[in-house]
Amino acid sequence: MKNDRILKALRREAVDCTPVWFMRQAGRYLPEYRALREKAGSFLKLSRTPELACEITLQPLRRFDLDAAILFADILTLADAMQLEFDIVEGQGPVLAKPLRSEKDISALPALELSKIDYIFETIKMIHSALKDRVPLIGFAGSPWTLAAYLVEGRGSKEFYFLRRMQYQNADLLHQLLSYLSQATASYVSEQIKAGVQVIMLFDTWSGLLDLAHYHLFSLAYIEKIAKKIKKDFPDVPIILYSKNGAMGLEARAALGVDALGLDWTVDIGLAREKVGQRVALQGNLDPAVLYASADILRREIKNNLLCFGNYPGHIFNLGHGMPADIPLENVSVVIEAVHRYKHF
Repeated sequence: MKNDRILKALRREAVDCTPVWFMRQAGRYLPEYRALREKAGSFLKLSRTPELACEITLQPLRRFDLDAAILFADILTLADAMQLEFDIVEGQGPVLAKPLRSEKDISALPALELSKIDYIFETIKMIHSALKDRVPLIGFAGSPWTLAAYLVEGRGSKEFYFLRRMQYQNADLLHQLLSYLSQATASYVSEQIKAGVQVIMLFDTWSGLLDLAHYHLFSLAYIEKIAKKIKKDFPDVPIILYSKNGAMGLEARAALGVDALGLDWTVDIGLAREKVGQRVALQGNLDPAVLYASADILRREIKNNLLCFGNYPGHIFNLGHGMPADIPLENVSVVIEAVHRYKHF
């Protein structure tokens, strides 16, 4: 690997400068992505066509000195392997044709057919070949709880009341679904690794819906099963776990067997480091809204973030959430240059 900063940081080893990449770095904020999206006609065509998904994954690396690539795909890709019909609706996100809300719906789920998402593994092989070991390739999946949120609700939501109703009215049924999804996710990311990704990221985006006790019960327990399976089969492949609204349960997440915790911008990264020590690396966590600021403010906020983390190994700089769609492109370069300049190790 020509640039292995992220791999070293995930092992909490010394690096020449703090590595940086961005969630949603491949996508909507880039004019070349928007042009390709318009030509393709739909998001799903982009994500299901290996040549297009490969091109989108590589686009930001042509513009910026990033330390990793991340696979361009949809978080609900597993639904294709579960034979569940869904679409990506502009302004709404994923919408399922038939949500999973009853015992009949969940009991009728078929055996996972990963062959139905061969397009993902073909995309990974294309990206891996094109990168020529320039930087690591990050693969990803949604956590079982986050996938269940979309599959039960049928679409994105602020409250996910159908999911939370099931949580309290029929917890056994929800556990049945989460168990299915944990096995499916472990199989899915294992195939991504076999195809060529060097890092796995699990997005527990909707963990903030749960209080601490239910967070352990409905989310962390299933993430731990996935982490154990990956580490058993691929002990050298690092796992990053991202949680939104994730100030709670930091110590518990650090004990799951993952290599790094991704933090949103509401978490003080210095306090998080004090809580987890050197058990895991930390990723994050600039407020995405800062990307609208002037270059001077950007540099100040970046320096504050790095100083807050402290003079320790194991930091990967990132946003606390995905890249906004309408930021000034020059600010992306400012961030990367500033992070690489403020050397700690």
